[in-house]
Amino acid sequence: MVSALATAAVLAACAAEEPAPTAAPTVPAASPSPAPEPTTLLSGRVGEDHRVLAVKIDNTVNSHPQAGVVAADIVYLEEVEYGLTRLMAVYSSRYPKVVGPVRSARIADLEMLRQYGEPAFAYSGANPRLVPVLRAAPLYNVSDDVSGEGYWRQDGRSAPWDLFADPEQLLARAPHADRAKDIGFTFSDAAPLGGSMARQVTVAWPGSSARFRWDADEARWRLWMDGQPAMATEGPQLGATTVIVQLVDVYPSEYGDAYGGVTPMTETVGRGRALVLRDGRVYRCRWARKTAEEGTTWTYRGSDMPMSPGQIWVALLDNDRRPVVR
Repeated sequence: MVSALATAAVLAACAAEEPAPTAAPTVPAASPSPAPEPTTLLSGRVGEDHRVLAVKIDNTVNSHPQAGVVAADIVYLEEVEYGLTRLMAVYSSRYPKVVGPVRSARIADLEMLRQYGEPAFAYSGANPRLVPVLRAAPLYNVSDDVSGEGYWRQDGRSAPWDLFADPEQLLARAPHADRAKDIGFTFSDAAPLGGSMARQVTVAWPGSSARFRWDADEARWRLWMDGQPAMATEGPQLGATTVIVQLVDVYPSEYGDAYGGVTPMTETVGRGRALVLRDGRVYRCRWARKTAEEGTTWTYRGSDMPMSPGQIWVALLDNDRRPVVR
């Protein structure tokens, strides 16, 4: 009896010493990561891709300041007669209210534009033998040659540098123009390892020059044309977060102007070398484009070269010429 009572006492004491059970800790539910904002295919900007509109813009001293270039996703600098240059601005993620001065088309434009599918193409005039080629090309011709809708002459400017256009009205003439698609660009906020530091890069054609100077405060390359700041009617100096100097074959075409000037053909299908400028550095890259319908690949040390998100300028330079890096 005593033994049983002792055993019961021990069991009761042990039970009293056991800690009270505690509730299992509550693990907070993981917060869902915010979905990344969509970026555009042509410039890597935050936003959406829309129909592609390409506009030919004069680039001589009489054309400055130019309107609407700031909004472009991509701006091509191409050689024309007498070694001068002209711009082709490509829009998709955003459209300006005004663009110009709008000038004439060239044969090389058709090869460059083919990678965009069937875009809307705005220009004013062309070599008479080129006109039927343009009209038969796989694009939506919204030139003022076909219709003056969307165009006007700007007071205070001399012809032919006084023709401007409203992109919204131009696109209304091309409701089925293709939306932007992948033409070979990849984008990253982070620059790849390598490259070399550069303050400025100068590109020269026989009758024109472009100098891109890195501005760390604005995080972009500002542009000087023929020694003068290239200004926009909207206010800022023109420039880009990424500049590509694409070395290509340039040779005389069968076309020309009314004064005997021969139109260069700029060959953008093939392969070759390029300088890619971003984040104050220059990367020596390779480019390749198999057919006119395909986009261009840009590689650095065997891997895709990422562009910095934002506007891209592509300066098309003859293989026989050399950009100056400082």
